[in-house]
Amino acid sequence: MSVEYKDYYQVLGVGRNASQEDISKAFKKLARKYHPDLNPDKPEAEKRFKEANEAYEVLKDPEKRKLYDQLGPNWQHGQNFEPPPGFEGGRYHFGGGGPGGFGGAQGFSDFFETIFGMGGMGGMGGPQGGFRPGGGYARRPRRGDDAEVGLSLTLEEAFRGGPKAISLQEQTLGPDGRPRLSTKTLDVTIPAGIKDGARIRLAGQGSPGGSGGPAGDLYLKVRIAPHPLFKLEGEHVVLDLPLAPWEAALGCTVKVPTLDRSVELTVPPGVSSGQKLRLRGLGLGSGSKKGDQLVRIMIKTPPKPTDEERELWEKLAAASPGFSPREF
Repeated sequence: MSVEYKDYYQVLGVGRNASQEDISKAFKKLARKYHPDLNPDKPEAEKRFKEANEAYEVLKDPEKRKLYDQLGPNWQHGQNFEPPPGFEGGRYHFGGGGPGGFGGAQGFSDFFETIFGMGGMGGMGGPQGGFRPGGGYARRPRRGDDAEVGLSLTLEEAFRGGPKAISLQEQTLGPDGRPRLSTKTLDVTIPAGIKDGARIRLAGQGSPGGSGGPAGDLYLKVRIAPHPLFKLEGEHVVLDLPLAPWEAALGCTVKVPTLDRSVELTVPPGVSSGQKLRLRGLGLGSGSKKGDQLVRIMIKTPPKPTDEERELWEKLAAASPGFSPREF
C-alpha cells in the first residue's frame, strides 16, 4: 500500500537531531500561527495546523520518534512510500493530541494511520490496524483514552456521601472537524467518608473509542473545599473549641458540632490550650481506616477585666504559688 510520505521534521521546521525542547517550541510557534480558532476563514491554516499536530504527536514521544526514525533509507523515497515489514499497525498509545485539541486519530493522515495503526493500542494491548489479506487498510476498534477532572466537594458532602449531579465541559469535534465545548451532566455516587485527593472512576465516560471501540473511563479527583469551622489533618477532622480559663481549670460539659450531629463533650479538669480531645469515628474514611474528630482546646481570657475580676485574678495568683506554666 503506497501512501504519501510525511517528513515530520520538515513540517515542524527542525532538523532530525533537534532536541525535545526544540521540537516543542517549534510546534507551539506553528500552533499559535495556524490554530483554526485564530484563522476561522482560512482552510489552509487549519490544514497546516493538523499537519503540525500530527508531526508533534510522533516527535514529542521518544518511543514513537524512534519508531519513525527506524524507517531509515525510506526517508528518501518521497511520495511513493511503503512501510517496511513490521511497521503495520504500530503498538503505541497516543493520548490527547497536541494543544490544538485534535486527540486520538482525528485528522491524521493515511501515512500516520499506516505506520502507527490509527492512533495506537487500546486497553488490551493489541495493534489497532493492519492490512487485509486482499489489500487495503483494516481499522480495528480501539479503546478511548481515560480522562481526569477535578471535583470540588464540601466537607459535609465528603463525610456523608450520596448521589450528586455534576456538569462537565468536554471538548468534542463538531461536524466541521473543529474542536468545540459541550456540556455533559452525570449522576455520581459519592462514597461516604471520601478523602481529599481520592479518585472516583466512572466507567465508559472518558474519550470515545475509535472504529467502534469502547470509550475510556473518567476519573473525578476529589478536592474538599475549606470549611468555616473544621480543618483536615489527613482522615481526621479538627475543631477548635474556645474555653474560659475557669472551664479549663475546673472541667465542664460543652455541646460541640460535628459533621454528623452535635454531641456533648466532657472536658476534664486542668486541660491546657492546644490539647486535643478525641471523638472517635467522626472523621473521614471508612471501616478500620475511619478517622476521628479532634477537638483542640483554645483557652480565652477576658480581654478587658473589670476591677473586681482583676482583684480575683490577683487572689488566684497569690493562692497558687506552686504553679508555673513555664519549664524553661
